Amino acid sequence: MERTIIKDKLNRPLHDLRISVIDRCNFRCQYCMPAEKFGPDFEFLPRSALLTYEEIERLGKIFVSLGVEKIRITGGEPLLRKDLPLLVEKLSAIEGLSDIGLTTNGVLLPKFAKELKDAGLKRVNVSLDSLNDELFGQINGRGVGTTPVLEGIEAAKQAGLGVKINMVVKKGLNDTEIIPMAEYCKEHGLELRYIEYMDVGSTNGWKMDDVITKKQIYHLLKERFELEPVGPAYFGEVAKLYKYKDKAVNVGFITSVSESFCSSCTRSRLSANGQIFTCLFNGNGHDIRNFMRNGATDEQITERITAIWNGRDDRYSDERTAETNNNRKKIEMSYIGG
Repeated sequence: MERTIIKDKLNRPLHDLRISVIDRCNFRCQYCMPAEKFGPDFEFLPRSALLTYEEIERLGKIFVSLGVEKIRITGGEPLLRKDLPLLVEKLSAIEGLSDIGLTTNGVLLPKFAKELKDAGLKRVNVSLDSLNDELFGQINGRGVGTTPVLEGIEAAKQAGLGVKINMVVKKGLNDTEIIPMAEYCKEHGLELRYIEYMDVGSTNGWKMDDVITKKQIYHLLKERFELEPVGPAYFGEVAKLYKYKDKAVNVGFITSVSESFCSSCTRSRLSANGQIFTCLFNGNGHDIRNFMRNGATDEQITERITAIWNGRDDRYSDERTAETNNNRKKIEMSYIGG
């Protein structure tokens, strides 16, 4: 299939695809609260609604033909999807794809890390918002401590996977963990990403006052560590990176709230039930599953994806105010991943 580059209304190319393979998770997170909504009675998608691996592979090839070079598999918790290494093997074989990663809570990595590496996975992003067992158990809603996650991180390292740690920072909840997390990740050679608490979905009760900004976190780190900036590795890299001067380990910031990066966003998202979302904060998906299942050819699917991307003008983080959070339909993180 001939490779082309498509760009949206703001001249942003399509480069990065996030694929959610399942809406189920074994932990809640700060974006999937409260417990009364995301508890044991939460209604998940029926299996027939999920894209099959063959459908994901087909769409992956088409997205790569349109400029995508990186794919990240997400969830829910993607490792709850049966035979996930098989999907990784299918995607990693796509000609033109240079990087394939996985976002996970890490608990199942001891079981799957080596198999995922052998299938072609290059790296994992592991969610870990605290090293304090009690606080971590409060956040995940299950009372589960950090040990299973730390064991998963070690399993990924032993398997030869690249490992990055994602920490969502919320004022009054886990901001006291900023320095302990930095010390732990620096000592163990792990790249830590501090993520500003974002207004994803509509159920987590987000307020602007709960946000700890990159600037605030950076100043805390500067009191303890010597940092120097690291330039972006490619156009569209969302993390603002720094390096510890005394150790070859990076630390980064995802600044969707305080320093938006809409102007360089090159990311599309494919939900578990086959909808394309052109922005994490845009709840209006474009159905591709039924279009494909009703007999569309690859050329027709390519044309549809091209039209969706070419028409994209999302700038939510540029336009965000405390009021817009309440006036915009947004997809829940459990359906679209990170």
